[in-house]
Amino acid sequence: MDAEESLAVSTLGATVRVQRQRQGLSVQALGQRAGVSSGLISELERGHGNPSFTSLSRIAAALNLPLPKLLSGVVEDSMVVRASERPLLPTSADEPAERQARRELLTPPSETVLQLIRSTLPPGFSNEGRPYRHLGTETVTVESGGLLVVHGERRVELAPGDTITYGCSTPHWWANPTGAETVVLGAVTPFES
Repeated sequence: MDAEESLAVSTLGATVRVQRQRQGLSVQALGQRAGVSSGLISELERGHGNPSFTSLSRIAAALNLPLPKLLSGVVEDSMVVRASERPLLPTSADEPAERQARRELLTPPSETVLQLIRSTLPPGFSNEGRPYRHLGTETVTVESGGLLVVHGERRVELAPGDTITYGCSTPHWWANPTGAETVVLGAVTPFES
């Protein structure tokens, strides 16, 4: 699954979670109402899986939503992302949970021109073995901790308050070289200069 597909599944999962919570339903209750397993709902809400069209239709009906609205990721307020409703972007299943970054989407999931992502990186985090490469431009600011950014052949160490901007079509990866958690804000646009 490429980055765009991962984001689409994460957006779908976040929409399901937000709508389920707004209706006061547990994962099990939604699964029962939709006639699908609670495991499918749980996986989807975490941005994983590949549910069938039939399953998605049942989930939409159980949430009293038209399927296109569920798939578009549009929730009631497409301008505001509440702290408690931030979509989580997919993580790598290859890493143990304590070494995975937590990536929260701060812009509405339906926003396609600009995305703001808050990443929390545990001590020792590195995605060197899985560098990113996609279209766009990214600007990253370190809120706390420290960050090593490797962009192509260039290595840059950032401290709190430091910012870097780079084209995303060049392979790039991050590492947290500190013994503490690092928090990073990153803005991504699909345009590259």
